[in-house]
Amino acid sequence: MIEARRLHILRAVADHRTVTAAAAALYLTPSAVSQQLTALEQETGHRLVERGAKGVRLTPAGEILLSHTNAVLAQLERAEAELAAYGKGEAGTVTVAAFATGIAQVVAPALARLGRSAPGIGIRVQDAEGDASLRMLLDRQVDVAVAVEYRGAPPADDPRLTHLPLYAEPFDAVVPVGHRLADDAEMPLAELSELSKDPWIGPYPGNPCHDVVVLACESAGFQPRLEHSSDDFRAVVALASADAGVALVPRSALRGMDLTGVVVRPVDGVAPTRRVFAAVRRGAEGHPLIRPVLEALEQAAAEG
Repeated sequence: MIEARRLHILRAVADHRTVTAAAAALYLTPSAVSQQLTALEQETGHRLVERGAKGVRLTPAGEILLSHTNAVLAQLERAEAELAAYGKGEAGTVTVAAFATGIAQVVAPALARLGRSAPGIGIRVQDAEGDASLRMLLDRQVDVAVAVEYRGAPPADDPRLTHLPLYAEPFDAVVPVGHRLADDAEMPLAELSELSKDPWIGPYPGNPCHDVVVLACESAGFQPRLEHSSDDFRAVVALASADAGVALVPRSALRGMDLTGVVVRPVDGVAPTRRVFAAVRRGAEGHPLIRPVLEALEQAAAEG
């Protein structure tokens, strides 16, 4: 008989690629993870993982079991949801991980809405970038992730997750007031290429917004020369106002910001876009505590 908790461990090892990282995510010791993997191999009668210099990878038998693991764990989430519904789970706490502007745009309005419509549901919010929030969700550290599409993100049909699209917003060009293109009604992105010698300011690699900026520049035919890096868009705008470079910033991040010293212009042509979605572990979308949170996020996005 295969124990479900060992399947959680197998999936964590597959996700993190090392026993140490999987153990940290599961709040276990590396030796405990190794012992559970060994026990799982004994239960199945197959070698499931191979250890090498670059970490751990699944064997073909491990990959087969992982494909069933995603379905089994999703079904367990559904079982918990139905049991909670049976018990009229009208009170409890849901933990939501979201990036800063996502919190302002949809999470905070959803929290206020739930305070009126479902006062028994408490919301605990954690600030996390879009890529980090999905990992936290899969590691069961949070219940809901508000994330951004990016290269390498789990696809919408990932068997581990259920996606709910929330909103899409364009990036605007931010340049110093003295920039040669500051008087243009729209900013031609190709004119900010490396040939123009414009330095760029942007998020660090790994931040989903970094991918949006780089992909937009690649589509315009160049690689941005990133001279300054910050994940805080207030810092990005402040640097632009100091004539340190140019940037692309999500429109919602500019709301209420001090824009003295910069000019904000829409991008000429097809603007780079940040696509935001909510995600839960597959099977949990029907949980009586999680379902109202997803509905409140969706309503907040529609009204935003």
